[in-house]
Amino acid sequence: MIDYFSDPFYEVAHTFGKFYREVGQYEEAERMYEQALAGKEKALGPNHTSTHSTVNNLGLLYSDLGQHEEAKRMYDQALAGKEKALGPNHTSTLATVDSLGQLYMDLGQLEEAKRMYERALAGFEKALGPNHTETLITVDNLGQLYMDLGQLEEAKRMYERALAGKEKALGPNHTSTLITVHNLGLLYSNLGQHDEAKRIMYDQALAGFEKALGPNHTETLTTVDNLGQLYSKLGQLEEAERMYERALAGKEKALGPNHTSTLITVDNLGQLYSKLGWLEEAERMYERALAGKEKALGPNHTQTVITVANLGQLYIKLGRLEEAERMYERALAGKEKALALGPNHTSTLITVDNLGQLYSKLGQLEEAERMYEWALAGKEKALGSTASVKGAEQEFSMPQV
Repeated sequence: MIDYFSDPFYEVAHTFGKFYREVGQYEEAERMYEQALAGKEKALGPNHTSTHSTVNNLGLLYSDLGQHEEAKRMYDQALAGKEKALGPNHTSTLATVDSLGQLYMDLGQLEEAKRMYERALAGFEKALGPNHTETLITVDNLGQLYMDLGQLEEAKRMYERALAGKEKALGPNHTSTLITVHNLGLLYSNLGQHDEAKRIMYDQALAGFEKALGPNHTETLTTVDNLGQLYSKLGQLEEAERMYERALAGKEKALGPNHTSTLITVDNLGQLYSKLGWLEEAERMYERALAGKEKALGPNHTQTVITVANLGQLYIKLGRLEEAERMYERALAGKEKALALGPNHTSTLITVDNLGQLYSKLGQLEEAERMYEWALAGKEKALGSTASVKGAEQEFSMPQV
C-alpha cells in the first residue's frame, strides 16, 4: 500500500485528487486531497506553499459539491497563506482570488464577486499579459457576472474576448474554450437569438464536451440542462423534457439530489410541467427546489427567490390567488433588496408585471396600475421599448471555469 504521508506520495495524492475532481469522481477526489493535506502539513508544515495549493483545491472541490461554507473556509485559509508567503500579486494568490469570486457568484454576493474578479484580472494582466489563459479565464468569469447583472453587452464583450484568446492559445476543442462557447450560447438565448444559441450550444459546446469529457460529466450535463431551457423557449417541449430528465438523472448521480445545480434542473422541470399543464407535478418540483435552496442557500438568495416567484405563477394557474400574492410579494421584496438585482433588473420586472396581473384579477386596480407602470418604465429603461418582461423565470446552470 502506498504511504501517502511520506514524501513524495502526498504529491501523488494531490495529483490523483485533481484528476478525480476533473472527471467528476468527487468522493475519491476528497479522499485524495485530505490525504495529501495531512501529509503536507506533517512533512512541510501548514504554511508551505504546496500545502496552500492543496487547501485551495479542497476549496474548489467543496465549491463543486455546493458546500459553500467549507469552500470559503478553504479559500480564505489559502488566500491568507499565499498573500503572506508569495505576496498579493503572485499568480497563485490571484488564482485563489478568482476562485473566491466564483464562490461569491454562487452565493449571490455579486458586488463581492466583482471586487474579486477585478482584482484578479488586473493582477493577471500585469503579471501574465492580456492574452494568457489565466487572464482569459477571469475575463470569462466577468462575462458570467455581467450576465447575472443583466449587463448583456458587457457580457458579450467579455465572452468574445475570452473566446478569441482561448481559441488561439488552446484550440477550439479545449474544454476551457468550450466553456466560453457555451456561455456565448446562453448569452444569445438571453438576447432572443435562439437559432444562434442552439447552433452554438448544441453543435459546438455539447458535442465538444461529450467528446472530451463524456456524456455524464457535470460540464456536459450543464449544457444539456441549458439546452432544455432553449427547447422550452422554442416550444419544443418533448425535446426539453428529454434534456431535463437526462440532466437531472446525471446530476443526482454525480452531485446528489440536494446540490444547487441539481435543484436548478428540478426548478426548470417545474416550469416545463407548468407549461404542459401538469400542475401537480410542477408544484412537486417547485416545492422540492424551494426546500433545497432554502436549506443550501438561505431564504433570500436570488436563486431561492426565483423559485418563490415561479410558485406564485403556478398558484395563479391553480386559482390559489392569496398564496400567489404571498409568493409574489416575498419574491419582489427579495429581488429589490438583492444588490445584484434592484428595482429595475429584468428579473425584478417579471415579478412586478406578474403582480400587476394578479392585482387585476383580485380587483385591486390601483395596485395593478402601479405595478404595470413600474414594469413598463423599468422595461423601457433596461431593455428598450420592444422587449417583453412577462413569464416565468428560467435558471441557467453556469459551467465551472
